[in-house]
Amino acid sequence: MIVTLLVSTGAAWESRALATLTEHPGVVVLKRCVDIDDLLATASAGQAQVAVLGAELSGLDGTVVDQLRQYGVRAVAVAPDDDVARARAHRIGIDAVVAADRIDELADAVVRDPGPALAAAPTVAPSATPPAAGRSRLSGRAIAVWGPGGAPGRTTLATALAAELARRRLTTVLVDADPYGGAVAQQLGVLDEVSGLLSAARLVASGSIDERFATVQRRLSDHLLVITGLPRPDRWVEVRPGALAAIVARARTEAQVVIDTGFSLEQDPAADVGVRPERNGLTLESLQTADEILLVGSADPVGLARLARAVAEAHEVLPAPVLRLVVNRMRPTLGWRESDVVAMLDGFGRTVGVHFLPDDQPAVDRALVAGRTLVESGESPLTKAVAGLVDAMAGVREAPTR
Repeated sequence: MIVTLLVSTGAAWESRALATLTEHPGVVVLKRCVDIDDLLATASAGQAQVAVLGAELSGLDGTVVDQLRQYGVRAVAVAPDDDVARARAHRIGIDAVVAADRIDELADAVVRDPGPALAAAPTVAPSATPPAAGRSRLSGRAIAVWGPGGAPGRTTLATALAAELARRRLTTVLVDADPYGGAVAQQLGVLDEVSGLLSAARLVASGSIDERFATVQRRLSDHLLVITGLPRPDRWVEVRPGALAAIVARARTEAQVVIDTGFSLEQDPAADVGVRPERNGLTLESLQTADEILLVGSADPVGLARLARAVAEAHEVLPAPVLRLVVNRMRPTLGWRESDVVAMLDGFGRTVGVHFLPDDQPAVDRALVAGRTLVESGESPLTKAVAGLVDAMAGVREAPTR
C-alpha cells in the first residue's frame, strides 16, 4: 500500500488525479496539502511515501525535492505536455513526470518501484573538469580562506590570493560566503544591489545554475570574477544546505575558486541537520568543499592561541583537512621569530606548511581606500609574500620547512 500526499494547486487535472488515486487499490491518499510548507510539515511525520504535485507549483525547487527525499517521500510531478516543464522537473530531481492530459497513468507512476532513486544523492552533484595539460596544478581547484574570530585578515587574504591568481592569467572566481555579512564587495569597490551568492543559490534550487551561472558573477578583470556576498547578515537563511557546494562545483569547471568564509564552525544541536539551514553550516560547507584550506590567524599572542584552537577544531569536524597555516601581520616588535611561532603551532594537528605575511598596513590602506585589489595598488612586501604563498601552493618551490 502506497500512502500518498496530494498538493492542491487549483489546476484542472487535480480532481481527476484525486479520483484516479482513490480508485486504485494500492494507493491511499493521506492528505491534500495546501502548499509546499504544508507538504513538508506533513511529510516530516514519516507516514507518507509519495507526494503528487504540479510541476509549476509555487516554491517547488531542488531543495524541496531533496528535503522530501530525506523524509523518505518520493515526488511525482504532473506537468503540461511540453518538453520545457518536463526538463525542469528532471533538473530539480523529479524522475517521475506524468503529462496533465494523461492523468489516468498517475496511479501507475505512484505505485511504480523507484528502485535506488529514492536514496539518490542530491540533485546537483559536484562535477569537475580535469585541467588541461600544461596548466597549473591549482587549475580547477577550490581554496577556502578560513580563520578564527577577531578579524585575522580572512577577506584581505582571500581577495589578495584571487588577485594574484588572476595576475598569472588563471581565470579565478572569488566567492564571498561569509554568513555573518561578507565584505568582499566593499573591499573591491563593487556596487552591486543584488547579491551574487543569493542569486546563485536560487539558480541551484531551480536547476538552472549551469545555463545562467554567468549572470551571478561580476567581472573585475579579464581573469578575475566575483560572486558577491550577503547584503545583510540575517539573509543567511536563504542559502540552503548544498547550494554553496553546487555553486563551487559549477565554478571550478572553468576556473579556480577562492572562497571567503566565516569564522565559526559551531553547530546548533537542535537543528535538523541536512534539512534546514544553519548559519555556521555555510562555513562548514565551504571547508568540506575545498581542496585546500588556508587557515589565517594574527601573529600576536591572542591570534596565535585562536589559530592553534582552530587547527584542532578543523581536525575534529573534518575527516582529513588539507590545512595550510598563514600567520598574518608578522612584525619584529612582537619579539619572536618565525621558528618560535612554528614550534608553538606544532602539535595541534597536521598541516602542509606554515607561511607568514608581513604587517603591511600602508599597502592594505591604499587598496581599501581605492577599492582595488592589493595587486592593483602596486608592489609591496605584502604582495610579494602572497605571491610566495601562491608559488608554494602551486609547487613552484618547496613549502618552507622549519
